[in-house]
Amino acid sequence: MLAQRTHLFKSSGTAAARAAAKAAADAGMEIVDLTAGEIWSDLAPTIRDGAIEAIRQGLNRYTDTIGLMGLREALARKVSAETGQTWPAEEIAVTSGAKQALFNVAMTLINPGDQVIIPAPYWTTFPAQIQIAGGTPVHIDTRENGYVPRIDDIQRVITPLTRAIVVNTPGNPSGAVCDAETLMGIGRLAVERDLWIIFDECYEPFTYDCHRHHPLVSLVPEVRARTVIVNSFSKSLALTGWRVGYLAAPKELILAVRALQSHTTSNPNVIAQHAVLHHLLEGDGAFEAQLREQLTAARQAGLAALSQLRCVPIPEAQGGFYFYLDLSGVLRPTLENGHAETSDDIVSVLLSQAGVAGVSGTAFGDPNGLRFSYGIPPELLQAGLERVVRVLNAWN
Repeated sequence: MLAQRTHLFKSSGTAAARAAAKAAADAGMEIVDLTAGEIWSDLAPTIRDGAIEAIRQGLNRYTDTIGLMGLREALARKVSAETGQTWPAEEIAVTSGAKQALFNVAMTLINPGDQVIIPAPYWTTFPAQIQIAGGTPVHIDTRENGYVPRIDDIQRVITPLTRAIVVNTPGNPSGAVCDAETLMGIGRLAVERDLWIIFDECYEPFTYDCHRHHPLVSLVPEVRARTVIVNSFSKSLALTGWRVGYLAAPKELILAVRALQSHTTSNPNVIAQHAVLHHLLEGDGAFEAQLREQLTAARQAGLAALSQLRCVPIPEAQGGFYFYLDLSGVLRPTLENGHAETSDDIVSVLLSQAGVAGVSGTAFGDPNGLRFSYGIPPELLQAGLERVVRVLNAWN
């Protein structure tokens, strides 16, 4: 009955985890929801003021398909400042969140049969969108290298069909931050082997301790002509529901994205566009600093709570706002019924017995992983992680 492509994908694992948490709460359970990839925060004053002013002006008509020219110019200045290279507005497209930016890239770059290298664990949408475009995801395991891909492992899976490499740093779900040496190796490899780089840096504002985010094209300028930078304001301004993302790429690709987007969503929400533009023009960085302070404090408190774990390593949580646990030390490879135990089992127990919702690593291609968000209010985070520690320490 349905199109064949619907068999290539299913609902997002993170969305399914959120739905399970909501269902448990609706059933009367007291749930601490650590599933969502968002930060609990008020709006930035500049975002609120920009949106209200746009409404007062009655701005309710279409904008350019790929965004207001003023917003694209402001984003071009932002990307230029961050990368140290000049990006004109003609190389910027505004999208309905980073997820649409990635979909646009998949549909305009990937041909049926093309292979795309995706380090695992991975954000669940990466392989799904590649498959929708007719491509084949090729995964490399990063778990033994701190969730950072090895250049040798990437080289090993490159074939004549390889079209692109996905680089996500800081990583979702792992929180790993790619070091400069790794990024330079990936960039040079892309140049040598004529590959595209899909560079997702949506979590770039949030790195901790000695870890720093490095824009790939700053390290390897010659890779700029084959790099697509994907970003959004969902994380950096806590605007997940407003759906404003963007991509920076060579002009030819942006023209293809314009054509594709004209047949899908058309322009992103006009009020959200004006709000973000007002923030980019008038913001002083105070709100972003406040978010970083909030997450830094939550990370420190969360790591202190997780330090009580006895058989599970304490996550490094180098960037983003996730704790990603390696449960391999507490999982049994085979149960009496012959089935292997996975993080799905622990997620179910945490939800039913502790009232804590997390996302199983199976959603990210890792049956031993477990992701918790620490973007929630601190009192809820503390209570939730204390319950997690009790359950995992008693796991038998």
